[in-house]
Amino acid sequence: MGVEHQIVVMPHCGYLSETSRMIEIHRALARRGASVRMATHGGTYEPLLSAAGIEYDIVGPHMSPRRSAEVVANATGLGDVRQSIYPDDEMETYVRAEAEYFRTHGTRTVVTGYTLTTMLSTRLAGAALVTEHACCWVPAAFERGLVPAPTFRAARFLPGPVGRSLANRVLPRTRFYCSGFNRVAAKLGVEGVPSLGALVLGDLALVPEVPEVFGVPAAELEAWRPSGRHHRRTTRLRYSGPLYAHLDVPMPEHVRAFLDRPGPVVYVAVTSTSPRFVRRLVAALRPLDVRVLVAGTVHDLGDLADEQACVGGVLPSHLVMPRVDLAVTAGGQGSVQTALAAGTPLVGLPLHAEQDLNVALAQRCGAALLVEPWRAGTDRLTRAAGRVLAEPSFRAAAGHVRDLYAAVDGPGNAAEAVLELTAHRSPV
Repeated sequence: MGVEHQIVVMPHCGYLSETSRMIEIHRALARRGASVRMATHGGTYEPLLSAAGIEYDIVGPHMSPRRSAEVVANATGLGDVRQSIYPDDEMETYVRAEAEYFRTHGTRTVVTGYTLTTMLSTRLAGAALVTEHACCWVPAAFERGLVPAPTFRAARFLPGPVGRSLANRVLPRTRFYCSGFNRVAAKLGVEGVPSLGALVLGDLALVPEVPEVFGVPAAELEAWRPSGRHHRRTTRLRYSGPLYAHLDVPMPEHVRAFLDRPGPVVYVAVTSTSPRFVRRLVAALRPLDVRVLVAGTVHDLGDLADEQACVGGVLPSHLVMPRVDLAVTAGGQGSVQTALAAGTPLVGLPLHAEQDLNVALAQRCGAALLVEPWRAGTDRLTRAAGRVLAEPSFRAAAGHVRDLYAAVDGPGNAAEAVLELTAHRSPV
């Protein structure tokens, strides 16, 4: 037995959002004196772990930024539904390495941000799995019909009720992306993954939202139990409250100077898509009388910079959002919550079902407008952004959500839920 780490926090460092949320949960666990360790395969945003002062282990083959970007491109909602994000041999290698790591360190609970190989490795090692990356895309939403009709281009021909049925009843029950996980599970003799809805849920799935925004009472959410064959029988749901990044990265001086200039600013924060998509967003915003700040992250977008537009890298969005008038995002939970926590309204262009729901919830609160992603470079986005900037009701609604979030310690609640689960687990 090596050094004991009863809790292992394991982000997928191909995602800025998942890396940052795992940092928040790790910090909250450490503040409570938990026996906790950070581990990862590596990836694009791995340096943020060191920047946060967190020691971590690499488990399995060290994933390069290039390989992590390929994994992101194949992920749920983006890649071909017939594949399983990883080739079978790579998946098995990571599952075996993770299980050995968990056994060596006496790990009782694993907390992950989209490292989906933990769906199998925790079963192999006998550890519990906690997830948060499903966000509000959980059974309590499906059963209430909260997920809107899909926004991808082909879905525009579907009647509204058909699209909503597809989003809430059909899609979560499919076995999209699951085949490789089930082949590897059968080879290793562990429980497989019965559906797409189950693929993103651990034994405990944290819902990083507040009931007033999600629309499901806490008692009802926590009373939910799996039925039928579409979920693992151990899955439970629990609110944590908002989880979003407070990155320990400096504000670049050229960005600070850009924000100090007078006039409205639109912040384009779309980090897990193609440079072409970001360019289309910026082009549609240029006709407005605004300045545009672009979170460039891993993309080479420097040619967009001019008197009207400024390009940064990985930016501390929790410091940027309070200083801008509008956020334009794909609708990931992290960027939506960072905007609303600052009282900043947004326009969302969701790329998959979870983002559809995040934007729909913000829109229902009156703090956002949704634009179909295939209209990213059109005057539909121009008009939507102009309307949110012009109508004070959007900022007022975002301010109301900001006040709700301010009363909740999301990372602390997540840490307490993890500790409670861990206390009831037998040692591996």
